[in-house]
Amino acid sequence: MSRSVLFTLLLASAVPAWGCSDGDGWLDAACRRVDQVWQQGQGEVYLPGYAYHLRSAYRPEKIDSFNEQAWGFGLGRGLVDDDGDWHGLYAMAFLDSHNDLEPIAGYAYQSRHHFSENWQAGLGFTAFLTSRSDTLHYFPVPGVLPLASVQYKRLALMGTYIPGGKGNGNVVFLFARYGF
Repeated sequence: MSRSVLFTLLLASAVPAWGCSDGDGWLDAACRRVDQVWQQGQGEVYLPGYAYHLRSAYRPEKIDSFNEQAWGFGLGRGLVDDDGDWHGLYAMAFLDSHNDLEPIAGYAYQSRHHFSENWQAGLGFTAFLTSRSDTLHYFPVPGVLPLASVQYKRLALMGTYIPGGKGNGNVVFLFARYGF
């Protein structure tokens, strides 16, 4: 296992062990929420699956060189709060655009609309640490991305958009989440 994968997984598991204060600041509230998700959340499995590179942002030969089958695996804990919104802690790894392993660990939040007892749609964000072979040679870097989902019972299809310029980024990343 590479040092960056180990670092990311250790960081994800260490966050809930930090003590949270009873202060009124946003950082104190965030710490308490992370601790609550870790302590009271249910187990979740993450299955990364597809990374669509916007065709208008890349030359056709570059698109042909990319891996868009972003297979991987992850575990996490998720909690639905009193408002019906979802909070999650996760760590997963998947094959990136260059077929290299990309680990990621973070926190996610979604405000959810309940269409029925079984169907929900969510919009929110994820804040995370990741590392890539082509970005600082696997040095962990933080990020924040939008997060959307459609969920039926315990199974959610989730997606995010990685912005970029001409020849970088501009990727729609899709994955599944299952709560158990």
